[in-house]
Amino acid sequence: MNTLAPERSDRAFAAPVETLFAVPAMHCAGCIAKIEKGLAATAGIAGARVNFTAKRVTIVHDPAVTVPDLTQAIARLGFEAQPLLEALPDAQASESRALMKALAVAGFAAMNIMLLSVSVWSGAEGGTRDLFHWLSAAIALPTLAYSGRPFFKSAWKALSHGQTNMDVPISIGVVLTAALSLFETFVHGPHAYFDGAVMLLFFLLGGRTLDSVMRDRARDGVAALLKHTAPGALVLEKQGTSRWVDAPDLDRGMVMLVAAGERLAADGIIVRGAARFDLSLLTGESQPVPMGVDALVHAGTLNLDAPIEVRVTATGAGTAIADIARMMEEASQSKSRYVRIADRAARIYAPAVHTLAALSFAGWMLAGAGWHQALLIAVAVLIITCPCALGLAVPAAQIVSAGALMRKGILVKDGSALERLADVTRALFDKTGTLTLGRPDPMNLACLTPSEASVALALARASRHPLSQSLRRALEARACRAANVTGLRELPGFGVAGQWGQLPVSLGRPDAAIGAGSALSVELKLAKTAKLLIFEDALRPEARETIAELQQLGIESAIISGDRAEAVAPVARSLGLTAQTAMQPQDKLDAIARLSASGERVLMIGDGLNDGPALAAGHASLAPASASDAGQNAADAVFLGDGLRPVVIAVRVARATQAIVRQNFVLAIGYNAIAVPLAIAGHVTPLIAALAMSGSSLIVVANALRLKGSAR
Repeated sequence: MNTLAPERSDRAFAAPVETLFAVPAMHCAGCIAKIEKGLAATAGIAGARVNFTAKRVTIVHDPAVTVPDLTQAIARLGFEAQPLLEALPDAQASESRALMKALAVAGFAAMNIMLLSVSVWSGAEGGTRDLFHWLSAAIALPTLAYSGRPFFKSAWKALSHGQTNMDVPISIGVVLTAALSLFETFVHGPHAYFDGAVMLLFFLLGGRTLDSVMRDRARDGVAALLKHTAPGALVLEKQGTSRWVDAPDLDRGMVMLVAAGERLAADGIIVRGAARFDLSLLTGESQPVPMGVDALVHAGTLNLDAPIEVRVTATGAGTAIADIARMMEEASQSKSRYVRIADRAARIYAPAVHTLAALSFAGWMLAGAGWHQALLIAVAVLIITCPCALGLAVPAAQIVSAGALMRKGILVKDGSALERLADVTRALFDKTGTLTLGRPDPMNLACLTPSEASVALALARASRHPLSQSLRRALEARACRAANVTGLRELPGFGVAGQWGQLPVSLGRPDAAIGAGSALSVELKLAKTAKLLIFEDALRPEARETIAELQQLGIESAIISGDRAEAVAPVARSLGLTAQTAMQPQDKLDAIARLSASGERVLMIGDGLNDGPALAAGHASLAPASASDAGQNAADAVFLGDGLRPVVIAVRVARATQAIVRQNFVLAIGYNAIAVPLAIAGHVTPLIAALAMSGSSLIVVANALRLKGSAR
């Protein structure tokens, strides 16, 4: 199939396939609608969905349709696209850097041109006025050519494919204003509008840059998750030798030699040996889990204490961690369909402005005005109807709120998260590391004598087990000194042992917990003497108050955890919450989907890698700063410190932000209702139009600044 006709094929595909494309030029709701509707109406394509945050498009199509065909179909809609595997991973970051540079140039130029314009406004005439106009032109023209590129390129692509977008009237207004100003300068006219054109670009670039930067912060969750897999494994050959194999080259049936302290590079079945595994990557389980022969183990999980042999059953995209990455991607795709009110309003902006400007020009020409006056009025209409105030209504409030939240230790990564946070009706909490601190601390160190404490410290320093490390920190905080323990060695499946003088000593799993693994405890043995050290994962400060305040806000809370029921029950009882336990990542996604289907808007709060898909799928999501990289990247916001009250603060600020956003819309619409008729009537010059546009933007920003003290 060489070409795609622009008509929909109604035949069903026997086995449709999906292809991912990177489309970095998407920047508004109109782009989303154009791509999804345009591709869906193309022969051979069953449908398309846009992930706006990642700037990706997933196309479901007939296998006979090739990648070049799909690329051409997207190009006909006015967008450049690359198959995902060929797309540069930092394309979006590069776009943000380019926008920042353009914004900086426009801002610097606007300040200098405004300084020159002061003399003209003060009454400079003749040669002096012409000199200031030429100096303004020398600054403005290269600035417009450089800083206007994001708008000019977008407008040209749309027009060259018979399309239009909101960048078309912006580009026309900027170009016509610059051309008229240059003409006025040549003929020694009294007015030039270089300052208005550059100021217009500056405000527009400001809004677009803020939006791009916020999207940058939210796009790397999947990459962070996949970093936790091992780069490869030592593979056992049939002749008994071993060789290193990179992770992409591992095949099913190979036998991996996995040493203590090593992460797995693939999923597999244990064929020899037994060890305890840290499964927090997949389940959030805080206690290491014993695994023996025939047990299924997964890529990215950590072998804590003994060498094992694992027969590979799944590699690369077939592993459990890759499934989590896919779930995160799909969840964020569904969230990316959230369209802001400003974007929806912008869909009708371009045709409305074109029509108003054209009618103004035609009307004044018919009324007997010359082409110069009619064109000035048309340009004034184009500029004064610029959607700066409308475009800033949302981001201005969000940026001020984000700053207020940052001062409270809450880092918002995506401005639209505040819109979603304001709407939540149900909160779901992970347990370990979220409701609790995720740092089990020894509760009964007083039972140790000074010499026992010294021995315990020496043994704990020799182990990387989480409980050993917690014991080490607690003893060092008490200024304890380690005893001289010799012959330290790891005991597979138990712990650490050594010799203290003439006495054998060890630190490891209590005999009573063998097979159960339910208690957070370790046993210190000195010859025949044994002391049991109990650990407790304490609740985060303000956890009870947070749950109560959320209920006052009309938000019911519950626990969904990968931990076992016996580990979750005490926390659930303490907080008065219902709990679902032993949940895999897919189980959490299903729970969120059921609540969403019943009309609930779910706020997910979690920290583990296993929480990544749920954080991405929630209507809104928060993660503590102690969360995994993937958890932080998947969440809409990250809060610092040990306390849990930032969850309530974030919701309160989000609701206040939405109230300010609604006020901003009223202000922006009111400005247009007054200014547009004045421009059409010929009472507004392009310079006054630019100043009015800037003034309306400043009013919106000033209103948003009221949110500075909202984070209490």
